[in-house]
Amino acid sequence: MPVPLETSNPYLRALSYLDVLGLFQKDPFGNWMVLKRLVIFVAGWPTYYRIAVANQLKIEGTEYLKDLPNQNVFFISNHQTYFADVISFYHIFCNIKWGFGKKLIPIYLFSPRARIFYVAAKETMKSGLIPKLFSLAGAILVERSWRADGQNVKREVDKNAGDSVSQGLKYGWVVSFPQGTTSPYAPIRKGTAHIIMANKPIVVPVVINGFRRAFNKTGLKYKKRNTQLSVKFKKPIYFDDSHSLEYITNTVEEIIEQSMPELIAEWNALKEEAKKGE
Repeated sequence: MPVPLETSNPYLRALSYLDVLGLFQKDPFGNWMVLKRLVIFVAGWPTYYRIAVANQLKIEGTEYLKDLPNQNVFFISNHQTYFADVISFYHIFCNIKWGFGKKLIPIYLFSPRARIFYVAAKETMKSGLIPKLFSLAGAILVERSWRADGQNVKREVDKNAGDSVSQGLKYGWVVSFPQGTTSPYAPIRKGTAHIIMANKPIVVPVVINGFRRAFNKTGLKYKKRNTQLSVKFKKPIYFDDSHSLEYITNTVEEIIEQSMPELIAEWNALKEEAKKGE
């Protein structure tokens, strides 16, 4: 639906209600929504082929998305590639907007859900033309305090990151990867819990799988086609003032299935085998 202009002119405000194409809408960060819709439309066709034709996308839990409000919904997920994960979310969200079920029908690209944002590392989104293009689709750029250029670092926490995510939540849906890395079973960053405590959003847990097998680390190149990709949405959960920072952090780790001892042990064993083979 059109978002009315924030103007004192009653005529311009009245006309803005008729702006069904979003020609005069801007998101909270000053970006034109029509440009965002255009980026989703253009990037949507080749990426649809990658996830739904060259590979097999299995979607579960879409019933939990149908009655969500248009604002203050926080999707938290494990992370496997830089771009293929969140691109799949965009396709699914647009598909749901059109009332479709678990099978993607890409006519939704002609009128995509545009009030979506995702949290991404600034260095990743500035690393080339394609990442910069994807950034226009709704990236909330943050500067990681623990990682830069593939190396562990220590620097001041990006204090503006939480405010930016809050702005995104007030306007629409935000996707976040609370581990801040594509490495499995990495610790959950407490910044996610701070955002939840500050905004009290509806939290939708998501567990993904198969993307690491199908694509390289960026998610832009194939490793293996005809791979089963899965995106599972879980029942929304709610946190309130009675929940502590530690409780929220531990709960997030559990619900996105990153605290499973047997899987962590298996992953560590595979890494050791790989090192011995080098």
